[in-house]
Amino acid sequence: MYDWANSAFATTVMAAVLPVYYSQVAGADLPGNTATAYWGYTTAGALLITAFLAPIMGAIADYSGVKKKLLLTFAALGIFATALLYFVTTGDWLMASLFFIIGNIGFAISEVFYNSLLPHVAGPEKIDQVSTKGYALGYLGGGIRLGINVLMIELMSDTLLATRLSFVTVSIWWAIFTIPILRNVTEPKVKENIGPRINPFTGGFKRIRATFNELRSYRQLFLFLVAFWIYNDGIGTIIKMAAIYGAEIGIDQTALIGALLMTQFVGIPFSFAFGRLAKYIGAKNSILLGLFVYTMISIGGYFMETALHFWILAFVVGTVQGGTQALSRSLFGSMLPKSKTGEFYGFYGMSSKFAGIVGPLVFAIVSQIAGSSRLSILSLIVFFIVGGFLLNRVDEKKGIEYAQENNF
Repeated sequence: MYDWANSAFATTVMAAVLPVYYSQVAGADLPGNTATAYWGYTTAGALLITAFLAPIMGAIADYSGVKKKLLLTFAALGIFATALLYFVTTGDWLMASLFFIIGNIGFAISEVFYNSLLPHVAGPEKIDQVSTKGYALGYLGGGIRLGINVLMIELMSDTLLATRLSFVTVSIWWAIFTIPILRNVTEPKVKENIGPRINPFTGGFKRIRATFNELRSYRQLFLFLVAFWIYNDGIGTIIKMAAIYGAEIGIDQTALIGALLMTQFVGIPFSFAFGRLAKYIGAKNSILLGLFVYTMISIGGYFMETALHFWILAFVVGTVQGGTQALSRSLFGSMLPKSKTGEFYGFYGMSSKFAGIVGPLVFAIVSQIAGSSRLSILSLIVFFIVGGFLLNRVDEKKGIEYAQENNF
């Protein structure tokens, strides 16, 4: 249910409504495609901060055994910042960037603790299916919330007010549906031999260096992290930049948000489908299939001209987005020791956030240099090809065996 809760932020704020609002309202006074570039810098900055925080918070969680409390703390931070977006009006692009960065920190860091609970509630034989079901629920919840927000924006006479109110509804939704995980999921016990009881922040920082060193012995896990760092860069950039790219080339707001809403609902059955596919060809091969499709999407994005083209590409994104991300989460979880899920998922979070920095940054720089974002979308092919090549070299069976042998 936490996938259901925080996906409202991912759909309305991160992917669909705020990017368009940023381009057409908050950044209305900016010349040319400057708003697109500034949005790229904003997302890169948000990810840079969370990349440094993620492993530290993960280590603290394992050291002190307060995963759920920290999840609540950062969720509350994100919820509050999202509500503050209500006050962003014409020309307030800097305020919009600031509130988005704070909200994204809450969203991303709370996910570190959420993800770290996955191996504790699902065994090796169920982890792929539980992870993909979580993503499917996220698509459903995020899609329902976005759909309601679209109706608000379309039906209310004051479109700007409706858009600002949509940010408030996301914060309320996120808060309400965070309650189930807090009430129903048990806080995992800290291993007795995890170390002496000292200040959890001090212990967390000290364990960061130790975990970096320890990762070297988990060779397959480390290789997967590098591959994930690269290919998730491309996936994250498409998610964050699609709407503002569409707005730049002249596609109207209704078509943009409608297509992204469709992506959410397309993602529901296909997330389940990827979970079943993993049973037959394995999680790694299923992810590789998704990366091939993403490569085709980037090529198609370069030639995109009309709203129909955007709808087609949005549909194709929906077929692979949830499956590739969910199976990445579960494949990683299957190759790590349960005694250190917080630390290692902290590094997983750090990888994904550092991954997200380069893509939007490259997108923004190429966009400003070229005066258009078409070459930016095409450049994402490199991330999928290189990431897929490295992922293909991961021996997940060896990784799982080594994790089981070193679960202490």
